[in-house]
Amino acid sequence: MADKRKLQGEIERCLKKVSEGVETFEDIWQKVNNATNSNQKEKYENDLKKEIKKLQRLRDQIKTWVASNDIKDKRQLLENRKLIETQMERFKVVERETKTKAYSKEGLGLAQKVDPAQKERDDTIQWLTDSIERLTLQVDQFESEVEAVQASSKKKKLDKDRQGRVDELKTLLERHRYHIKQLETLLRMLDNSAVEVEQIKNIKDEVEYYIEASQDPDFEENEYLYDDFDMEEMGRYNHGVEDPGRYIGGLCG
Repeated sequence: MADKRKLQGEIERCLKKVSEGVETFEDIWQKVNNATNSNQKEKYENDLKKEIKKLQRLRDQIKTWVASNDIKDKRQLLENRKLIETQMERFKVVERETKTKAYSKEGLGLAQKVDPAQKERDDTIQWLTDSIERLTLQVDQFESEVEAVQASSKKKKLDKDRQGRVDELKTLLERHRYHIKQLETLLRMLDNSAVEVEQIKNIKDEVEYYIEASQDPDFEENEYLYDDFDMEEMGRYNHGVEDPGRYIGGLCG
């Protein structure tokens, strides 16, 4: 009983920190949008990054509790996890805008010095990294929803509608993980000059479409998306020793 009370106290303190963190994040978000000069905006963006990292650490703790059999009612935990993930999505918008502006600024200042081929390669690496991050965030959201649906049922066996949604989410999880694996492989191959930039650019629209529309009822996936790549070479890099995490900063972890 004492252990349960201690655990409940830890959960309550964590959820209080989530509430305070989200409120702080919202305040800084408003300051970012209302900043009148670039130095001010940059300062607030750094503050926002610090706050989202605090929220991510709280999310990691919540995920541990959600996975625990010691806690029966997980609804509040799942709601707070979803709340944090919403802020993570908002932060990604700011981060993408900052990167875009940085590239534009660099392009203006160094137009004569930058090798166009190198810039195209760098842009492709950045696109692959961003796509993996977006898919990974959606995976987290799907996992959270599966847990929420299962937690909402008082019976061990889900009703038809709930089971249907869980099956749908599990299919999405399987496909997302497949695409993450393929894109991570292409990232390693590009880093080792084992694939051409143009080849990756050829799949860009289809990958973007998948990320944005895969949850739509009428979505049809292109099953041959990666067929133009050397499958044997991809297989080799799938089992490579390089760590894809070194390319993927920010929210993936």
